[in-house]
Amino acid sequence: MRFLSKFTASLFLTLTALPAFADLPQHVPQDKAFGFQPAATEVARQIHIFHNLWLMPIVTAIVVIVTLLMLYIFIRFNRKANPEPMRFSHNSVVEVVWTLVPVLILVIIAVPSFRLLYLEDVIPDADLTVKAVGSQWYWDYEYTDPAGDPDKTLSYSSIMLNADEAKAAGKPRLLGVDNPMVVPAGKIVRVVVTATDVLHSFAMPAFGVKIDAVPGRLNETWFKVDEPGIYYGQCSELCGKRHAFMPIEIHVLPQADYDAWFVKTQAEYASYNALEGAKLASAN
Repeated sequence: MRFLSKFTASLFLTLTALPAFADLPQHVPQDKAFGFQPAATEVARQIHIFHNLWLMPIVTAIVVIVTLLMLYIFIRFNRKANPEPMRFSHNSVVEVVWTLVPVLILVIIAVPSFRLLYLEDVIPDADLTVKAVGSQWYWDYEYTDPAGDPDKTLSYSSIMLNADEAKAAGKPRLLGVDNPMVVPAGKIVRVVVTATDVLHSFAMPAFGVKIDAVPGRLNETWFKVDEPGIYYGQCSELCGKRHAFMPIEIHVLPQADYDAWFVKTQAEYASYNALEGAKLASAN
């Protein structure tokens, strides 16, 4: 019953709120694309730089060197070219080299890696806090106010649209939802993530965000997106038979539009809850 009531309220907001964001640019994953989605945050940009300018050249060089060494060994030490087997047991210089070189490579990788981990894990002073609660198989979003002002709090469910609803709303199949998370552009958003039942994972590739939602535990991450638009992600932890149908949709709006959305959504929920409360009172 809890899920059904949330779904009803969610559908109510869908009918009233979807058209407001029709003109936002959609940042949709492309079919057969190779590599990362375009970065929308500084963290994602640094992840791309770390991968493309550090990891890939190092990994490529290792693959090339090892392949050449193996080819040399195959040619130089096969039975035809080397009928008399070598009888040495070890080579101290080679052993020192193949120990020190990997250590040096790991140190070279570790320096930018630790900087990136620090950038991801240390949350700046946030302008907005949103709690994302994963359940089988949808998300709840709760906007909280640090000062405890009830006029600045809001909570609702976000459920995937079916194929017909997504098409009507102009959203991608299996990624569009009825009530997306909405945040202001250019602001630091702190996301507190947890779950009610099993492990889930809140992942938004364009933001460089991926964090587990663990029942009974609060994990934190953050993002700051400067470009308004619609961004898509998914639950990235196998969480049951409908794991593939638990998308994440985030709308990034200019501050004025975000403020208008917040006031409008609060009013719609208040009127809906009052209507449902009146129905329940009359039924009793």
